[in-house]
Amino acid sequence: MTEQKRAPSRSIFTADATTAVVRYHVRDVDRAVAFYNEHLGFEVAHRPAPVLAILSRGALHLLLSGPEASGSRAMPDGKRQEPGGWNRIVLYVDDLDSSITALEAARVRFRNQVEVGPGGRQILLEDPEGNPIELHEAPRGA
Repeated sequence: MTEQKRAPSRSIFTADATTAVVRYHVRDVDRAVAFYNEHLGFEVAHRPAPVLAILSRGALHLLLSGPEASGSRAMPDGKRQEPGGWNRIVLYVDDLDSSITALEAARVRFRNQVEVGPGGRQILLEDPEGNPIELHEAPRGA
């Protein structure tokens, strides 16, 4: 997937009622930005503060919130918002095997082996904070 690495965007990200954004909580925003840019082809759309970054890949906008970001504050009962879990973004790839090979060479952690079903082939990996990402290859000829 490294061939999809992109230069930072020159435009400023603006959200409106038609924009869809996924928020991931991270402990280290700089490390997360580098991971998504280098390994998964995201570009920085907006970096308004050290504790917040908005990345884009096609129509997907990924908001990375550090521990001090307003979107990461504790709930009224004191429960902390933490990285990880099972909700995830799904990134479609043309060649799952070559994507896995490149990510393995970069020592990226995978949660499982390739799963095959009627909708294609997929595998789960983790960003440096433990947030899951699904790489999905559609069935051939689909």
